[in-house]
Amino acid sequence: MKSIYTGKTKDVYALENGNYLLKFKDDVTGENGVFDPGANTVGLTLEGAGRAGLSLTKHFFEILKEKEIPTHYIEANIEEATMTVKPATVFGRGLEVICRYKAVGSFLRRYGMYAEEGQPLDAFVEVTLKDDERQDPPISEDALDMLGILTKAEYTVLKNLTEQIGNVVKDELAKKDIELYDIKFEFGRVGEDKQIALIDEISGGNMRAYKNGNYIEPLELEKLMLEV
Repeated sequence: MKSIYTGKTKDVYALENGNYLLKFKDDVTGENGVFDPGANTVGLTLEGAGRAGLSLTKHFFEILKEKEIPTHYIEANIEEATMTVKPATVFGRGLEVICRYKAVGSFLRRYGMYAEEGQPLDAFVEVTLKDDERQDPPISEDALDMLGILTKAEYTVLKNLTEQIGNVVKDELAKKDIELYDIKFEFGRVGEDKQIALIDEISGGNMRAYKNGNYIEPLELEKLMLEV
């Protein structure tokens, strides 16, 4: 294996067969020791967070596979906290796509003049640039097209996939009486036909989920979702 990237919450290795290996770490994003899925820095380390994140990611990616929703997922090894994936090319230098069901986090900070905390949002899709220096600024469909990051046709596919996958996750959580407030995805172009597909992960570290009005920590979310 060849190390090609060290990220905030996982490391990436190139395999000899052309695929990639993601190594999940126990670091989670946040600030001052408080978890925040929208933060640009590692805020704290939670023992077992890597395996928990991978377990939940495996669970959701396999559901998406059954529904024939495109992803880069091949297989996962929970014990080693690794996931094997197909190679993917990100849009520009990387995008984050958020699907929002409640007005919280950065949405509320920006639009608090008009929005009330926790008010319902109808699977609102928002795209931001992965740019830590500029604190991941939101970017519009027109700007994405004009800057050559992705075309308007690709944006339509991206938005539809985000809503579709977000609703799958939301419905799965609801089976455990858990409410999804928002979730962050990453996408890329996969295969020779450059199909737009979900990449990275679906874990407690990139969503806000609540039960009976109480926020669920990433490790606890994995336990609640995967308990028999």
